[in-house]
Amino acid sequence: MAKPRAPKASRFTSKTSTKVPQGLPDRDTLLKFIREAGETEKTDIAKAFGLKGAERKALREMLRGLEADGSLGRRGRKGFAESGAVPPVGVVDIVERDADGELMVRLTRAEDAPLVRLAPDRSAPVGGAPGLGDRLLVRFERLENGELEARLIKRLGASAHKILGVIRKARRETRVEPVDRKSKESLLIPEPEARDLRDGDLVLAAVGASEQRYGPKRGKILEVVGREDQPRAASLIAIHSHGIPTGFTAEAEAEAEAAEPPTLSGREDLREIPLITIDPADARDHDDAVYAQPDDAPDNPGGCVVWVAIADVAAYVRPASALDKEAREKANSVYFPDRVEPMLPERLSNGLCSLRLGEARACLAVRMVFDAQGRKRGHKFVRGLMRSAAKLSYEQAQAAIDGQTDDVTGPLLEPILKPLWAAYHIMLKGRLARSPLAIESMERRIIINAAGEVASIQPRASLEAHRLIEEMMVQANVCAAEMLESKRTPLIYRIHDTPSAEKVQSLAEFLATLGIPWSKGEAPRTDRFNKLLAETRESPHADIINEVVLRSQMQAVYSTENIGHFGLNLQRYAHFTSPIRRYADLVVHRGLISALGFGADGLSDRDISQMKDTAEQITVAERRAMAAERDATDRYVAAFLADRVGAEFPGRITGVTRFGLFIRLDETGADGLVPISKLGGEFFIHDDRMHALVGERSGARWPLGHKVVVRLVEATPITGGLLFEMVSEPAPPDRTAPRPRLGQVRRVPGAMDAKRKGGPPKGVRKGKRR
Repeated sequence: MAKPRAPKASRFTSKTSTKVPQGLPDRDTLLKFIREAGETEKTDIAKAFGLKGAERKALREMLRGLEADGSLGRRGRKGFAESGAVPPVGVVDIVERDADGELMVRLTRAEDAPLVRLAPDRSAPVGGAPGLGDRLLVRFERLENGELEARLIKRLGASAHKILGVIRKARRETRVEPVDRKSKESLLIPEPEARDLRDGDLVLAAVGASEQRYGPKRGKILEVVGREDQPRAASLIAIHSHGIPTGFTAEAEAEAEAAEPPTLSGREDLREIPLITIDPADARDHDDAVYAQPDDAPDNPGGCVVWVAIADVAAYVRPASALDKEAREKANSVYFPDRVEPMLPERLSNGLCSLRLGEARACLAVRMVFDAQGRKRGHKFVRGLMRSAAKLSYEQAQAAIDGQTDDVTGPLLEPILKPLWAAYHIMLKGRLARSPLAIESMERRIIINAAGEVASIQPRASLEAHRLIEEMMVQANVCAAEMLESKRTPLIYRIHDTPSAEKVQSLAEFLATLGIPWSKGEAPRTDRFNKLLAETRESPHADIINEVVLRSQMQAVYSTENIGHFGLNLQRYAHFTSPIRRYADLVVHRGLISALGFGADGLSDRDISQMKDTAEQITVAERRAMAAERDATDRYVAAFLADRVGAEFPGRITGVTRFGLFIRLDETGADGLVPISKLGGEFFIHDDRMHALVGERSGARWPLGHKVVVRLVEATPITGGLLFEMVSEPAPPDRTAPRPRLGQVRRVPGAMDAKRKGGPPKGVRKGKRR
């Protein structure tokens, strides 16, 4: 690029010098250059304008100013782009789902970039569809109405040059067929390498070059990871397709094996406090323990004292160690129905850092005092040595409180369990006054039998014991954030933003279709959402209203900048209670150790300098884990339903899109698709205001939340895809509804096209070619 001419006068004024360096562009010229470049770096700008020395320093200050006033946005660590701009092609993360169930994407590492709707892939809407947390390569297109739309080019997994697939052997060739139906590229495996492979092997293969212009590319087998007919294939596929780090290096394992049991040195002795663990029945690690008692302070009548003790992982995972590097990379443990990919080696996660019954364990504990109204009066952190007095499951603890004790809970009922529940009911007063979001989400529990197969799929029970532990952990997390803030110690917050105006608008429009008023100008508040949920809880629309309210919320993330936690209605919140399985909690533990003088193994300078990057990394890793867990669950559900193809199931429409309807089955909570081609022989318009597919001729509607019966047409365990066809009739036309906005029209296969593809118009004879 030719060197631009220096402007005659610059609008830029430097605090350090009033003289404008020659060649430095003015604000508008610089913004125009960046706009035309799409995305660029400071060094490229300086080179294009021929800037050197002091001129580069002035450019840096100018870029900082433009970034501060919102004119520019960051792209990665060094890149800049005009605020809100998107390139023609870019890498995006799927960050949320709108009220209609359509996916919204945002450029990676670009907080200022707009949310853009992901266009459906018409070629393969079933099986392996992208979901929340996935990373994609997309093309951005501007629609006629001015809105941006992202079109999928490629779904990015652990590597764009690797394929997870299944070996398919024919007489003359061996191929790798990808497990992701979005990928159309199969690989041809040379015969010498294919000799030892079996049909149905699940493999990870590298993509090579094709020896011919057309036809499949060559592949090289990197690893045989299992068999497609193995019961555990679902989690294997999820691990490899999402790039979940597995195993540990020899150095990390050696550090874990060298760890020694804790002593009282530098710790407060808490072994006489009868702390107990309450966890899922199948839990292998126990990182939190609780104890409560009435407060005997004369100035706090009716109050209580609550202890929460957390495994002291920071005592074993030191900054810059091999264990620390791997824990930061993994960022969290990943849980599947049949296995766990832990953040820490088993020697720590299930051993020295697990609060085992009757064994001395290092801990960080917080003693919290609440008044009779559930308001926290104060808290104190200690670094201690504890011994768990009991190991209970949620069901076991709940049964004891409900009057059904066993040999373990009988002796604990009066001295430990009843005071614990009394303290919870005091804390509950404060929770109700705070009014956090009361969204009820249906969770599935997949029961795996001894053979590793799905025995059943059950809704996960919601017990008061769950809520007790949740509230005590929430309050401990608040104490950690408050303490670190008061000590001016850097920390990673768990933040949750207020719903955007667009999301609230969409919610209000949906509620209007049900005749439920919602003021569009009203600021989002948790108590307002809770009032809506309470008023509609007994209505036939309760489930779908709960779902749409959930979709109207933003996603929680980790950040060094605090904006509060909207969902919990808290001003400051930081994860502290699960350092065995979350790296964010480990960083908070180190902060507390440094801030309170608990030892030399607190925050390092490197921890502090990398804290912003760490927050971004663990947020991405958390979404990666969520996507992998969801994909594995979908595959297990598809395997469970595979022998019920042809059966009919009741369900509900949970998503209305331009290409079909998403259905959630009542029995299992499984999600699948009814393509628009299976809805009848007429045009259907996607009415995004009414959240419905509307027949253009008949006006018949398929609205969000409508109860239906569907027939299972296809269940594909290897991809997790479920395909349904509609059995029910649509809802009748709504004569009072406004005419639907023009949406995307779909036709059934074989229907007459409005415009013929190729050839002259109908009724016009084809003339001779001259």
